[in-house]
Amino acid sequence: MTDVAFQRCISPSCATTYGVEEVRVACGACGSLLDVIYDWNRLGPPTSFDFFEKKWSRRYEPLSLSGVWRFYELLPFAPREQVVTIGEGQTLLQPSTGVGKYVGMKAGRVYLQYEGLNPSGSFKDNGMSAAFTHAHAIGAKRAACASTGNTSASLALYCSVTKLMKAVIFIGSGKISYGKLSQALDFGALTMQIAGDFDDAMARVKEISSQLGIYLVNSVNPFRLEGQKTIMFRVLESLRWQVPDWIVVPGGNLGNSSAFGKAFSELREIGLIDRVPRLAVINAAGANTLYELYERRGLRWSDGRPDRKITDRYYGELDANDKRASTIASAIEINRPVNLDKCLRALDVCQGVVREVSDQEILDAKAQVGAGGLGCEPASAASVAGAKLLVSQGVIGPDERVVCILTGHQLKDPTATVAYHTTDQEQFNKVLGSRGVKRAAFANRAVAVPNELDEIIKAIQLYS
Repeated sequence: MTDVAFQRCISPSCATTYGVEEVRVACGACGSLLDVIYDWNRLGPPTSFDFFEKKWSRRYEPLSLSGVWRFYELLPFAPREQVVTIGEGQTLLQPSTGVGKYVGMKAGRVYLQYEGLNPSGSFKDNGMSAAFTHAHAIGAKRAACASTGNTSASLALYCSVTKLMKAVIFIGSGKISYGKLSQALDFGALTMQIAGDFDDAMARVKEISSQLGIYLVNSVNPFRLEGQKTIMFRVLESLRWQVPDWIVVPGGNLGNSSAFGKAFSELREIGLIDRVPRLAVINAAGANTLYELYERRGLRWSDGRPDRKITDRYYGELDANDKRASTIASAIEINRPVNLDKCLRALDVCQGVVREVSDQEILDAKAQVGAGGLGCEPASAASVAGAKLLVSQGVIGPDERVVCILTGHQLKDPTATVAYHTTDQEQFNKVLGSRGVKRAAFANRAVAVPNELDEIIKAIQLYS
């Protein structure tokens, strides 16, 4: 592998280093998370973003086509010939007048970064391409993950398309939408459904991977986050390399927010940008660990020394009360985010804030996104709901430039979408009422008409 990259413990008091050829999800000395670090002095990184723009003329090359590996020079942890790509990262950043108005912003100030256009329908493919590249480079034959759905779909897809590895997937009982489960099953992954939730599945997959020597691709894997940081490179690319004022992202396992913070920190370090945007991480109220720890209990990065007593006390309360994460936004239905420390660091780098939004707010925001033509899964809409909240609180100014990350495609969870718009009150109550959703403020309900031409014409004239 390359000799200009290595792994390093994120704890400044430890900072133990490891080669990129090693498979680790934590520091062997202190147990902290690991970063992939680059020797920029030896690499001689690009001095201008023009370097990447020139690759557009070579899109017949797989690495130039990929929205991840087009930025190879910013994540060169493996030789080019070992890179695994299936064309991920063909996503778009689109201004949304309708969503901007809903949020309370001036026209042209709200942008939606739509990651649902990835091959498996979510942002996970960015990170999976990077993790898969590392796994391939070190000769792995099996790869595993715990998942609420999107990671499993992505892993299964990469295994199925490339035939390089076999996928082993752990999901919690009843904790995955059929849209996502269907992908893992259709792509041929070995799917293990265990009693418990994502946190339980995560604990088991770590043990299994360690005991059986299976490559773990969850975002605790530092190479996964190298791929996810390219989402921010594409945002900058779409904005003609101008840094926005805010990045707003849903918060579940906190991989994206962690990766985004690393991306901007590195770009500033090598001189490609001179400022970083502010970061807002949005929890669902039913899975609000980060909000509780950061905004209510004052947990901070503290130069790499976060107060473990705060976290331990809160997790102890969760266990004592048997409190499980519960939200319609299943992709962020996580109580114990594995990237908590890295997210705290990103919030420190980006002067970040954390907020929580209800399932009602999430679904109403989702309907507004859909009305603009970019259907997203519920978790994605947490970013829009969070932006609306921050504008109402005066934290985000109405003339600032805001990028909301839409993490997954609408068809990832069609059940929630149909229930929101349905005329069937029983179905609404069954799917959404149990989550505390009282109304569908922006429902687009089907119109029931007799099978008679005149009646159909009357209905069209009445409702259109």
